[in-house]
Amino acid sequence: MKLKNNALNQAIKFALATTTAGLFISGSAIAADEQSETKVNKNVEKIAVVGTRSAPRSIGDSPVPIDIIGGEELEKSGNTDMLELLKGAVPSFNVHQNPISDAASLVRPANLRGLPSDSTLILLNGKRRHRASVIAFLGGGINDGAQGADISVIPSIALKQVEVLRDGAAAQYGSDAIAGVMNFQLKDASEGGKFEVRHGQYYEGDGDTTQISGNVGLPFTDNGFANLSFQYKTADATSRSEQRPDAAALSAAGVPEVSSLAQVWGAPEVDDDISIFGNFGLELTNDSEFYMFGNYSERDVRGGFYYRNPHTRPGVYSNDGGETLLVADLTEDMSGNCPTIAIDDNVLDNPDYISGVANNPDCFAFNETIPGGFTPNFGGNITDTSLTIGTKGMFTGGFFKGAFYDLSGTVGLNESRYFIYDTVNASLGADSPRDFSPGKYEQLEKNFNFDLSKGFDFDLAYDVNIAGGLEWHEETFTVISGDEASFTAGPLTEQGFGIGSNGFPGFKPSDAGEYTRRNYAAYVDIEAPFTEDFLMGLAVRFEDYDSFGTTTNYKVMAQYHVTEDLNVRGSVSTGFRAPTVGQANVSNVQTNLSDGVLQDSALLPPTNPIAVQLGGTELEPEESQSYTLGAVYTIGDLFLTLDYYNIEVDDRISQSEKIVLSQDDKDTLEAAGVPNAQSYAQVSFFTNDFDTTTQGIDLVANYTADMLGGSSTFSLAYNWNETEVTKFSDITGEFKVKRLEEDLPNHRATLTWAQQWESISLFTRANYYGEYQGVHVDYDATAKTADAAVTIDAEITYFLNESVSFSVGAQNLFDQDAEKLDFEDRTGIPNNNWGGQYYETSPYGINGGFYYAKATYTF
Repeated sequence: MKLKNNALNQAIKFALATTTAGLFISGSAIAADEQSETKVNKNVEKIAVVGTRSAPRSIGDSPVPIDIIGGEELEKSGNTDMLELLKGAVPSFNVHQNPISDAASLVRPANLRGLPSDSTLILLNGKRRHRASVIAFLGGGINDGAQGADISVIPSIALKQVEVLRDGAAAQYGSDAIAGVMNFQLKDASEGGKFEVRHGQYYEGDGDTTQISGNVGLPFTDNGFANLSFQYKTADATSRSEQRPDAAALSAAGVPEVSSLAQVWGAPEVDDDISIFGNFGLELTNDSEFYMFGNYSERDVRGGFYYRNPHTRPGVYSNDGGETLLVADLTEDMSGNCPTIAIDDNVLDNPDYISGVANNPDCFAFNETIPGGFTPNFGGNITDTSLTIGTKGMFTGGFFKGAFYDLSGTVGLNESRYFIYDTVNASLGADSPRDFSPGKYEQLEKNFNFDLSKGFDFDLAYDVNIAGGLEWHEETFTVISGDEASFTAGPLTEQGFGIGSNGFPGFKPSDAGEYTRRNYAAYVDIEAPFTEDFLMGLAVRFEDYDSFGTTTNYKVMAQYHVTEDLNVRGSVSTGFRAPTVGQANVSNVQTNLSDGVLQDSALLPPTNPIAVQLGGTELEPEESQSYTLGAVYTIGDLFLTLDYYNIEVDDRISQSEKIVLSQDDKDTLEAAGVPNAQSYAQVSFFTNDFDTTTQGIDLVANYTADMLGGSSTFSLAYNWNETEVTKFSDITGEFKVKRLEEDLPNHRATLTWAQQWESISLFTRANYYGEYQGVHVDYDATAKTADAAVTIDAEITYFLNESVSFSVGAQNLFDQDAEKLDFEDRTGIPNNNWGGQYYETSPYGINGGFYYAKATYTF
C-alpha cells in the first residue's frame, strides 16, 4: 500500500536525513534481486525498522549493526526450512539437525552468537513473536532446556525481508534480546504475486522434499492491501546409519524380527507441513491506518529413538544388565514358579525359557511378543497460530500534535501434541498397546503495546527523536495429560517392569496444569544528533514481573562520522532473559544415554524437594552486560563493516547435568508419591548455575560491478565467536561446559557471488566452517576436535519470459561429508556402537549433498 499520508512520508525522509553515514549493507542484503528489479536499480538502499523507535532509517545510519536479508535471497536456496536459509545468510547463526533428540527434533533450536535459541528475540512485523510450546530437553548442550520461538513456520515466499540486529536490545524490546533481534517483515504489496513448485532429494537418494508455495497481493478497498501467502511441504526421512553391532550379533545368533537397521540417525519425516500467513493494511484517514497480520501453521513430524535390545533393556527385558531375563509371574498369588533364565547369545533357544516361559501360561517375558527388540518412533503434531491487530498514525491536534503512535494487541498459541509409536508400557505386559499419545504442551501469549514518538527541536543538527511506550504481556504454559495407557502403572509394576510408554512416558493427571505469569513494562528511547556527524541514543526500560519482581535495563549507543567514507559506532547495554513459565514448572521423564547406557531420567521443577536437595532453587532471570564497537567504510562500490562484540551473561538458565540418584533420593521420591521411583537412575532440573562471556568479530564486505556482460555482486561475511564459561558448579558439570565452549565452530564465513544477465541468473555461495567439537550420543568419551570444512551452494535460473522461470541447484554441491566417527582407538567403543556414522554436531548436517529443481510463475 502506498501511503497517502504526506506527514508520514516526510517523517521517513527526515529519519534518513538525520545522519550522513555511508550505506551499510550486509553480505546477505545485496544478493541479486529478481531480473526486473535488477534492471531498475542494483543498489537499492535498505531500510530497517528494528533497532530504533524513530521512523524507519537506512541501516547505514544505524549506530548498531543490522543485516537485511531480502526475501528473494532467501528463496535462492534449495532448503525449504527457514532455519537453514538463515544459517546460510548469517554466519553467526547456527542450527543443528538434532537426530534422536526428543522434542528438539520437532522444533529445532538455533544459536545466534553462540547463545541458546531463547536468547534471541523474534519479531514479526516489529511485534514480539510467541514462543514454541516445545522445550528442548535434549538440546545438544548449548540448547538444553531452551524454549525459543518456532521460526521454521515462516515461509520465505511470505517475506519482504529479514532484519537481524546483531546487538543486545533488551532495553528496547524486553526479555530474550541478549544475543540480538530478528525481525521478519511480511510482504505488503497490493497487487501481483508468485507461485512456486520445488522438488529435491539428497544425493543418497532419500529425503525427497516437495514444496508448493504462493503469494498474492490484493487490494483491500482503494486504500489498503491484503497480502496472502501459503506453503505446503512434505519431506521424507533420511538415514545415515549402519547396523548396530548388538543388533547384528542378535541376527547372527538366530534371534528373529531384528530390524535390518535397528537405529536410524537422520532427519525426521515431515508430513502435511502447511503454513498460511496474511498481512493486511488499510488507511483510515490521511493520518492513520489499520493493520492486521497473523498465521495458521501445522505439521506432523516423526523420527527415530534408541534401539531397545531384547536382552538388556531395563524395565522391559532385563533389570541386571542382561545377566538374566525379566520374567513376570501372571498368577494372582504369585504361584507361577517362573524360572530364572540366564541370557546367552539367543535366549529364545534356552530350554528353560522354552519350557518355563514360552510354553508356560503363568509366566511372561516380552521376548515372546517382541523377540527382536524394538525402536520407538517419536513424533508430534505442531500447531502454531497468531493474530496481531493494531492502528498507527500521527496525532493532528492537542498536546500530542505531530507525535506518531502505534497501538496493538497480539495473541499467539503454539501447541505440541506428542506421539510415540512401536513401543510398550511394560507394566501392562502382553496387554500393552504399541502406540501412545503421551500428552500435550501449549504455550499461549498475549501482548499489548502502546508506543509514542515525536521529534523535538533543541537547536541541534536535526530534531531529537523521543519515544516511549507501555507494554503488557501474559504467558501461559499448559500441560495436558496423555492417554491412560501412556502413564498408568500396570499390574506388573511391582515385579520391576517399567511404567508408561517406554521412551516417553505420558504426562499423568498430577503433572497436568496451567501456569501463568504476567509482566508490564515502561520504556523511553532518545536519539539525539548533536552535530551532523555525531548521533547518540539512549534507551531505558523498566519491567515488572509478578513472579520474580522488577528489572531495569539501559542501552547507550553512538555513531560518529570521521570522514564522508568512514564512520565508527558502538553501544553499551544491559539485558536480561526471564525464565519461561515452562522452564519453571515442567516435569518430564526422558530416556537418554548416560556413559553409553540407556537410562530413565526424571526432569523435575527446580522447587521440587528432590531438586532442592540436589541444589535446585527458584529460577531467577539471567542478567547480561554487553558492548560493541565497530566501523563502516564505503568507497565507490565497496562496502565494508567491522564490529567487535562482548556479551557477559550471569546466572544462565539451563537444564542441569543428569545427577545420579542415591538410594535415599529414590526413597524420598517414592515417599512423595512418584510411581516407579526406584527405576529412575538420574534427575535433572532447570537452574541458574553458570556464567559465560561471549566475544566475537563480524566482518562484512560487499562489492558490485558490471562484468562478464552482466551485473555482479560479491559478498563476504565472516564471524569469529568464542564462549568461555567463567563460573559453574557440579550441577552443570565439566562435559557440558566443554560442549558450551567447543561444540560450535569459532570461525564461520560465507562468500557469495550473484550474477545477473539478460535471461539467466547465477547464485553461488561458499560456506566455511571452522573446527568444532564432534560429539556422539551426548557422551564425553566420544568427543573429538573435528576438521574445518567448506561446502558450496549454487543455483542457476533461466527466465523464459517476464513471468516464468526455471531453476536448478544444489546445497553442498560437492557432497562434503560430515566428520566420520573415530573413537574406537581412544575408548574401546566401536564407532557404530549406536548405529551412527557421523558426529551429529556437524554444523552443516550429516545428510550430505541435496539437489533440487523449481519452477516459478510471477504475475
